[in-house]
Formats: sequence, structure tokens, C-alpha cells
Amino acid sequence: MNGPENNRSGRFRLLADIVGPALPGLLIMSLFINLLALATPLFVMQVYDRVIFHAGLTTLQALVLGICAVILFDFILRQARSRVLQRVALAVDVDLGRALFAKVAGLPLQVLESRPGHAWQFLFRDLETVRNTVAGAAVIALVDLPFIVFFLGLVIWLAPPLAWVFALVAVAFVLLGLWNGISVGRASRIEREATMRRDRLLNEIVLGRTVMKSAAMAGPLQALWEKGQAASIQSAIKRGRLADGSMNAGASLGVIATIALTSVGAVAILDLKMTIGTLVAANLLSSRLIAPLSQLITSWRSLAALRESAGRLNAILAEPDDRRLDAIDLPRPSGKLQVEEATFTYDPEAAPALKAISVRFGPGGLHAIVGPNGSGKTTLLKLAHGLYRPATGRVLLDDADISQFSRDQVAAWIGYVPQDGFLFSGTVRENIARFATDAADADILAAAELAGVHSFVADLPDGYDTQVGEGGGRFSTGQRQRIAIARALVGNPPIVLLDEPTSNLDRDAEDDLRRHLCEMARSRTVVMVTHSPALLQASDSITVLVKGTIALAGRTEQVLPRLMGSHVRQVGT
Repeated sequence: MNGPENNRSGRFRLLADIVGPALPGLLIMSLFINLLALATPLFVMQVYDRVIFHAGLTTLQALVLGICAVILFDFILRQARSRVLQRVALAVDVDLGRALFAKVAGLPLQVLESRPGHAWQFLFRDLETVRNTVAGAAVIALVDLPFIVFFLGLVIWLAPPLAWVFALVAVAFVLLGLWNGISVGRASRIEREATMRRDRLLNEIVLGRTVMKSAAMAGPLQALWEKGQAASIQSAIKRGRLADGSMNAGASLGVIATIALTSVGAVAILDLKMTIGTLVAANLLSSRLIAPLSQLITSWRSLAALRESAGRLNAILAEPDDRRLDAIDLPRPSGKLQVEEATFTYDPEAAPALKAISVRFGPGGLHAIVGPNGSGKTTLLKLAHGLYRPATGRVLLDDADISQFSRDQVAAWIGYVPQDGFLFSGTVRENIARFATDAADADILAAAELAGVHSFVADLPDGYDTQVGEGGGRFSTGQRQRIAIARALVGNPPIVLLDEPTSNLDRDAEDDLRRHLCEMARSRTVVMVTHSPALLQASDSITVLVKGTIALAGRTEQVLPRLMGSHVRQVGT
């Protein structure tokens, strides 16, 4: 879907969607603006050929009144054209911005994880690039471009001896524009890649600031950043030199065109093939012919950036979403979760992370998943939640394929608590309520009490209105984990999936969480990835994963002795 040809056509589809509705009006206004541009050379020609030679002051007065009216009308049309482009820019900000955010939020998790975080931020910079370009001089130059043929024909009719000069100038500008597009476009792509590499490192430094400070890594990381900064600056300088060279060459070419037109015109006047007024008018017309071409060369970087940005935006907008619409409103499931012959791989050329996994949980009960690092435990949880789609096999919720349900339905039926327990900036209440404004206080309190959150939040001066800080930094890791569990319990889902819920808890907090999990398991299916002996002993079943396959599974009283024995000790702990 996202091959080069599709992306190339997609750029033009996106540009057509943005500018298309306003294009007829822009062309009509540009037509009249360019027709009114004829008034100035005609005015000058009449002044030279009639007023000066015939002392026609009355004619001059009429011409001045007429040109003033033309200037006023031209100003009104240009203002109207600017307003249209501003509305297009507003549509980019509102409509395309909303569509982009909805698309990013609606993409499957595997797609979101396939790119670093800063790459998604750059997409919104692409949005700004599209907005600024379509409302700028570059689009006006493109709209004015077709009228070059009209002015060229007018010059040929008005001053035939100058036709070949105009033709050569137009060809020279076209060749300069093509060279500028290829060279500056390539340099801009290199600059963007260098900037992304630099920003990726900066983003990682900010995210890993605790590790940087604790391990005294500031010096080496600064050296890496300076290397990336140097590469970014170097590529920017190279792109700037190419762009400046093209712009200066265009300016020189414009001067050369004026000199050539004046020189050839002077010879034509001496040969009585032209008048002085015709030469002056032709020089004025030449500016209408050269200006759009020169403007295109000046704006080529913006147009190249627009083309690349539109291509990236279209490629993302063409990605398939998670299912958003519900085919039918089904009742609350009983909590039976089943994985059938599911295989999953992150890289088609690498070994599968999960191989033909078949396992069943619930309805009801506390179920544990154990295994060494890299055995596929977290992957299995994400697969069970529908965050990942299996390459083969399927996941069933109450005997129904989970892929038929929307993301909203799955999130309402299956609560998921990742290992990091990430919180968004906002209050405790907002995080537990998932920032839903219609969440009932009773549901929030019930989830908080069941997750053991209420006991420490109630002691805070602002209670549930306490700000959690960036990423939940206001609270300890264990408290963040409890809030994340409460968030997963809002709405009373029949299934709860937890990834290492005790990894950041002390012994007392672990025992407290075990009691809460056992209470949850009375009315719902609780599946947890854990190596905690206390949680393993409290569980009803244990599934052991090794290298993406199930090595052992069954009731806790059957599996735990073998898991803790010498034969399987390396697998479980």
C-alpha cells in the first residue's frame, strides 16, 4: 500500500484535497489579476507614443484616472485571493490536523511502535509545512504559472523582434528550476534526516535523564549530540548554498533578460520595426513573464518540502486503522479469553516471537504467565488484548473472534496494565477516568478502592484533583502502577491483563496487591505476567513460556512444584 508509486500519487491526491475546492476561485481571481497587469505596460506605451509626442494632456488625465481604478481593483482582487488562501490554511489546521491526530491515535499499536516517538512529532511539523506553503507565495506563483503562455503570446504579438529573446529566457528559467528542484530537493531530504537523527538522540536524553545523571553520561552524550548537530548544520549549509545559488542565478538571469530585451529592442527601433513605447511596454511585460518563474525558483525549497510533507502525510493517512465502528452492541462478556494457534512475528525475516500458541483463561480466576526474558510474555498479553494481530491463528473473547470488535469495545471489556504504568499529565481523577468527562465518580472510586489507590490519594491535600506531573512523576513507581490498575478497572471490565504488576512494589505493597488481585478474580478473569512467588501461589493456573512456545501449563498445584523444581527452575525464575 505504501510503495513509491502509491506515495507519489498520494502526494497529489492530498494536495488536491487541500487546494482543490478553492482552486477555481483562485484561477478566476488570478486571471483578472493578470489581465489587469496589462494596464501598466499599456499605460506607459500610450504615454510614450501619444501623450509625449502629441502633448495630449487630456489623454494623460484619462489614462491616470483609468490606471488608478485598475490599481484599486487589483488591490481588492489580491486581498480576496489572500483571504481564500488563508481559509485554505485554516482548513489544513482544523480539518487535516484533526484527521491526522485521529489517524495517529487510531493506528494499530504495532504500527505506532514501528517508528520512534520523534518521527510522529515530525508528522505534525509536516502539517505546519503544508499549512504555511499553501498560504504563501509559492502557491500564488504556481497559480500564476499558466498565464506565462498568455504573456509570451502577447509579447510576440506586440513586439515580434523580441519573441526569440523571451523564448530563450523562459527555457533558461525552466532549466534552472529543474536543476534547483533536483539539487535542493535532495539536499533538503538529507538535512531532514540529519535533523531527525539529532532530535531522536535529544528525545532519548530527555526520556533517560535519570540514567544520564546517575551514570554520569552527560559528557559522552553531549559528544554524540554535537556530532549530530554538526551533521545537521553541515547539511543545512549545503542546502542553503544550493538554494542561494539558484536564487542568485535567477536574479542574474532576470538582469540578463532585461539587458538582452533592451539591446535587441534598441536595434529593432533603429530598424523602424518597433517604437520606444512598445519597447518599454515589452520590458514591463517581461516582468510579468519572469516574475512567476523567478518566484518558483525562490520558493522551490518550500514546494519541495510541501511535496515531501504531503507524501508522508498521505502515507500515514492511507494506513489501515484499528476497527472503529461496532457492527452490533453486544452484552458484557463472561470473561472467557482464548488464544488459538496464534503465531506472531515482529520481523518477517526473524524467528517468531510466538509460535502456534494455544491457551485459555477463565471465565474468572487469577492466571499467571511466567518465563525468561524474551520468551513472549508481554507479546502474548498484547495479542490477547487485540493490540497485536496474529500472523496466523486467532484470539477469542467468549468464543467470538476479537478482531471483529472495535478498539472501544475491547478496551471496555479488557483492562490492560502495561509494565511501565505510564500516566498522562493531569489529575489523578482524569487519569483513572481515562480523561473521559462523563465518567461517574462512583465508578472512579470503586476502581480506586479495588486497586488500592484510595488509601494514599485520600491523604493528599488535593485528593483526586492532585496533578500527577509529567509521566506521573509526582508519585512513586508503585503508586503509578496502582493508578494504572485503577484506570484499567474503570467500567468493571470482565477481563484484566497485567504485565509485571509487582515489579516496583515492596513486600508489604506486594502482599496488599495480591489481596486486591484475589478479590478482583472473584468476579472477573485476571491474567498477569509475574515472577512473584506470592502471586504465583495465589494464582489458579500458571502458563510457562519458553522461546515463544508453551513449555508447561495447568493448575497451580500441578505446575508450581515443577516450576520451582530443578528441572524447570531456569525457566520460571
